[in-house]
Amino acid sequence: MKLTRGKDRPLPTTVWYPADGDGPFPVIVFSHGLTSQPSDYASLLKRWARAGFVVAGAAYPHTSHGVSDFNVLDLVNQPADASYVLTKVLALNGRSGDPLGNRLDENHVAAAGHSGGGITTLGMLSGNRDNRLKAAVVLAGRQVLPSPFSGPETPVLFVHGKLDRTVQYADGLAAFEAIPWPKAMLTLPQGGHTTRAGKDFSIVAATTTDFWRWSLYDDAAAGKRLAATRNLTDRL
Repeated sequence: MKLTRGKDRPLPTTVWYPADGDGPFPVIVFSHGLTSQPSDYASLLKRWARAGFVVAGAAYPHTSHGVSDFNVLDLVNQPADASYVLTKVLALNGRSGDPLGNRLDENHVAAAGHSGGGITTLGMLSGNRDNRLKAAVVLAGRQVLPSPFSGPETPVLFVHGKLDRTVQYADGLAAFEAIPWPKAMLTLPQGGHTTRAGKDFSIVAATTTDFWRWSLYDDAAAGKRLAATRNLTDRL
């Protein structure tokens, strides 16, 4: 999708969606990390799509891979970008002939992100609160602005490696502890900042998928699997 929020904020967006079924499917807006792009997370996002979710990931105009005017401070504008992308994707539900027409669950939407994208996601729950969000996943993220979390109760799953040297585990834990709603934190004892292969990836993919199924589909079996997950601190 060729989305633009204002003349200087292009948001080219990739959408992954289930190949089978009529839905309606919950919608997740995903935010990438600094100098990354949505396709870097395709293995995980495809896993979510196969489990029954529509996932939209935009390349942000000043923090994605290959931009000529990289600016880390533009992270403060990304929560509004993500909300804009969510609005545009949800609008496809009423578009005749679109592959997603009448297949989106507009009442069950969520946000997720990695690193800088985790900061973006937390921003959607605080200073730039998007009240549509029913759940969120924060991968190796932290809160950088002191805005309090507000709005409707929104379950949040944090995932963080104890050996992360880019976003310290303690910073992720502080954000987890500040959340006033149902929450859980999956700790990867040997995990670093990125997890794209191997045992840790399998754990992250399975746990996040179960969290989405539990929070957006009210899937009791997924909830039981979450409760049995090792290294999960939960208050769900």
